[in-house]
Amino acid sequence: MQVLLGILYSWSVFRSPLEQLHGWTRSQSVMPYRYSLLAFAAGMIVAGFWQDRKGPRLVASVGGFLLALGCLIAGLLHETVEGLVIGYGLVAGVGVGFAYVTPIAMCVKWFPDRRGMIVGLAVMGFGLGPLVFGPWLEWMIGKDVALMTATIPHTFFVLSGLFLVGVVGAAQLYTVPPAGWKPVGWSGAAAKLASLEMRTGEMVCSWKFYVLWGIYFLGTSVGLTAIGEASPLLREAAKGGAILTAGAGLGVMSVFNGLGRLAWGSVSDRYGRLSALLGMCGTSVVACALVLRIVDGFTMLLAGLCMVAFSYGGFLALMPAMTADFFGAKYVGANYGLVFSAWGLCGFLVPGYFAGLLDAARSRGDLRGGYAEVFTLLAVLATIGGVLSLLLRPKTRP
Repeated sequence: MQVLLGILYSWSVFRSPLEQLHGWTRSQSVMPYRYSLLAFAAGMIVAGFWQDRKGPRLVASVGGFLLALGCLIAGLLHETVEGLVIGYGLVAGVGVGFAYVTPIAMCVKWFPDRRGMIVGLAVMGFGLGPLVFGPWLEWMIGKDVALMTATIPHTFFVLSGLFLVGVVGAAQLYTVPPAGWKPVGWSGAAAKLASLEMRTGEMVCSWKFYVLWGIYFLGTSVGLTAIGEASPLLREAAKGGAILTAGAGLGVMSVFNGLGRLAWGSVSDRYGRLSALLGMCGTSVVACALVLRIVDGFTMLLAGLCMVAFSYGGFLALMPAMTADFFGAKYVGANYGLVFSAWGLCGFLVPGYFAGLLDAARSRGDLRGGYAEVFTLLAVLATIGGVLSLLLRPKTRP
């Protein structure tokens, strides 16, 4: 299910074809992506409360239906920015949010002793989505602009059928453990801490919620911006010759995104959440300040993007685990849905802001300088996130 939901990270493949076909700017072509991230987060908040009451199977099934419906609408209304915002952005985005939160909340309850690792494993598929969809979407859309009036809607229709079968079908296997269940032999301080259960109203009264929210917003700003710009960046770099297409490069980037979720989640279980957070922020700073800011050539660009994706993926694994650490697993669906609003608001605001900077840089004929400015600012945001994480002492009472 998570691999299929990872279609959200593949939007950058559509951007260049849509810009060529309709003459859209960077700010216009990124708009459906921005709204999909905002709708994703909003859907998670609603689904989090709903699945805590009704279980994961129903909520994930509804999510799969909405994702399929959104792609169908996008295919029908693909000629306008507004049509893609409604279909791919809002309807499909809410559907992804409904389906995404359910396996996370379910797995945290089944594996309370390995929260970082199991969430990383669960969401690794989401990060790997572009590995499947990047080259495939590139092939279905094609390179002939004259044919894109037919190939783009056809691509959305194919995706709609795939999601209806795949996501709804996977949802039928979901179930939660019985009340009071815990792994055999699991005891000690971690087990005692797990007995702490806070409802969402109680969570928002804790200062740690706001610190966690801020770290999430700042930490994911680098990855969300880089993912949104990846395909156009790689396409431009590949003009001088490259061993991979932009779609294949996006797939390689997604491998690091997926592996980062499992790797950082496992590191946090072994060495602590704080150590993992600092490592992720540090990797982002190095990638933005030293690699992407002065990038020269396709290979170096791809290496920098992979570093960003690797560190970014860790936030998607650590934040659900830390939400359960601080506020308990019983209401983690609703609680993490609210924490996840940081990701959604970041995805709506930050990539759009930086797309505007790039449009301005292009208009003055200095797109390379625009990218240097963007990645310098992103390095600053990652640094602030790392400093903010020092305020948290994981596995202590809020």
